[in-house]
Amino acid sequence: MKPNQLRIALALSVLINLGVLGAVAYRAIAPAAAPAAGESLPRHLQLSADQVHRWHESEAGFLTQLVAGADKIRVHRDRMIGAIFADAPDQALIDTERTAIARLQDEQQKLVIGQLLRERELLQPVQRDRLARLLLAQPVGPSTIEQLHRD
Repeated sequence: MKPNQLRIALALSVLINLGVLGAVAYRAIAPAAAPAAGESLPRHLQLSADQVHRWHESEAGFLTQLVAGADKIRVHRDRMIGAIFADAPDQALIDTERTAIARLQDEQQKLVIGQLLRERELLQPVQRDRLARLLLAQPVGPSTIEQLHRD
């Protein structure tokens, strides 16, 4: 092999190795992919059969409370919107409903944090990391009201 061909072959080899290292590094630092369509979170986290059983026991009451809290928030939100757009807006009612919504949202946050702490306890370190990365990768964007007001 000529020296020029040897240099080209060496350069290609180095580039391929750098590409492989780059791909490995990217996979290590990239946010966790969301579960595939139809894939449950326990399956995505690769829970054992015992973990799945404990997971489902833990989340049953949580989901019921979460839905009930969302329903309560919706009722107060609807009342507040009604008060805002009434012929004569009632500032006291608006403030009462806003306060109720804030209290309920705080309760929802506490409920979610409590559930995540329970889930944390039944996960192995690798599974905890996978769930944390998945949660961090969730989009946090403008609220619906902000989206409605954008041109």
